[in-house]
Amino acid sequence: MRYANTFLTSAFTLCVAGGFAVAQANDSVADKRVLTIEGAKKVIAGAVAEAKKKNAPGGVIAVVDDGGNLMALERLDGTFAAGANISIGKARTAAQFKKPTKVFEDIVNKGRTTMVALNDFTPLQGGVPITWEGKIVGAVGVSGAASAQQDEELAIAGANALESMEMSEAPMNHSLPVTYIESRTVKAAFTKGSVLVGEEENMMHAARNYMVHASHRDKAGIAEIHELDTDIVYVLEGTAILVTGGTAVEPKPIAPHEIRGKYIEGGETRKLVPGDVVIIPNTVPHWFKEVSSPFNYYVVKVQ
Repeated sequence: MRYANTFLTSAFTLCVAGGFAVAQANDSVADKRVLTIEGAKKVIAGAVAEAKKKNAPGGVIAVVDDGGNLMALERLDGTFAAGANISIGKARTAAQFKKPTKVFEDIVNKGRTTMVALNDFTPLQGGVPITWEGKIVGAVGVSGAASAQQDEELAIAGANALESMEMSEAPMNHSLPVTYIESRTVKAAFTKGSVLVGEEENMMHAARNYMVHASHRDKAGIAEIHELDTDIVYVLEGTAILVTGGTAVEPKPIAPHEIRGKYIEGGETRKLVPGDVVIIPNTVPHWFKEVSSPFNYYVVKVQ
């Protein structure tokens, strides 16, 4: 019996040690989402559809994986020859730096010209990361459309096409992780106003079609028009005079699908108080004409 016990003890020790070794090995690697060729084709199809919708004069759409390696490319008729290399450069830069290339173009334009000395770096607007479930799986770059802004609009449409198609094909039991934000963080966010969920270079949170803002105002604002986003406003503290509808005076685009103006002529005026909820559909001008400080409110932006 003593020998049997010794054998069993030794076997148990080996099993535990073996399991520990497997656990250690599992800690050394992780599952990774990758962009497939079919996914790359969906991105290109989304960008091409947007180009046709906007009557773009041309465009080259390049899709790369998360390492910046080219996966797919399509050149629309009439696009200049150099567009291919430029679009690949934009996509590669967006993938490797995990940011839209407009970020780097703005940095260079503000004076940090030394950035252009980086190897394999294209700081030109029109490159956008492709995300899935919070992870960057690649990027899309566009060159040769009507303008740099339109390049970026086509790229965003391509990236969003993958997300919308994949979400529509996902199993019904697929869900995102629960987001919890403790009260201290929320309170701090309201002191100056900031994004609670969804801040990724002013783009929608990966795999979500919404953002949550902890908004704060001390004074009146300017007219705003969101071409894609519907704003759901819930007032927590203070009062404000909100004007919706009407016509924005001297409207100017400040970013893709975002327009600002000095104020609004006409429209409907409401006084907002704590507890009020206002839903402002996309494309509707709105303006906080008067504000009592502090004015704190949640905004859920749904695309």
